[in-house]
Amino acid sequence: MGFPGIEATFDPIRKIDSATFTGAYQAVGTPLTRQIRLFKIVNDSSVPVTVSLDGVTDNDYVPANGFSLYDITSDKVKDDGWFIPIGTQFYVKGAAGVRFVYIVCLGA
Repeated sequence: MGFPGIEATFDPIRKIDSATFTGAYQAVGTPLTRQIRLFKIVNDSSVPVTVSLDGVTDNDYVPANGFSLYDITSDKVKDDGWFIPIGTQFYVKGAAGVRFVYIVCLGA
């Protein structure tokens, strides 16, 4: 018998090759199709990146070979707390580099 509660599930990984960077914001993967409670930005590239949730506003900076982890409401019930909303598109910008930037999302 399992524990009652909600089940967190992963979205497919979103990624972009830093070799394609131009210094302008570029979309990473597809927009969210469900609310997200936790996400991680992994910058495995050789260059720092700036992250945006609207393609205009600078929301985060992730150094080369660094990451940011956001646990929005993992300790809340399904309909309680904050979420990254459906339709949100992640964007990154930086100089051209090598390797990838990944975005990992968990929803409930």
